[in-house]
Order: sequence, then C-alpha cells, then structure tokens
Amino acid sequence: MATSDNTNSGGMSVREAGKRGGDRVKAKYGSEFYEAIGRKGGEATKTKYGPGFYEEIGQKGGQKMKRAAVDRTK
Repeated sequence: MATSDNTNSGGMSVREAGKRGGDRVKAKYGSEFYEAIGRKGGEATKTKYGPGFYEEIGQKGGQKMKRAAVDRTK
C-alpha cells in the first residue's frame, strides 16, 4: 500500500503530484484564485453554521485535542 511519501512503480509520490498540480493551478490562475475560493468557502461556512462557529473553533485553536484510542486488533 502506497503512502503519501512513497513512490508507486517508479512514479512520483502522491505528495509530489499534489504539489505539482497546485503549482500549475497557481501559475495558470494566480494566487488571487486561491484567495477567491477561500473567501467563498468561508462565506459558505458562515452561512451554514453561523458566525458563532468561527468563535468556537477560534477558542479551540490553541488547545491540544485528545485522540480517541484506536482498536487496531480488528
């Protein structure tokens, strides 16, 4: 099974492919493209969850989250 850093059959890694794709989109559309889609996503999130959602996740930003124990015997 390939991970994000492993190569598959001598090809590029998933991480490298993602970076190259992102670089090509940035070259084609410019960094303003990413700003615009980020703004649209933020507005959609605010519409769906309300402005209080950002306050809640902002408070969680500095907190370390506890991970639930995973049963790996299955």
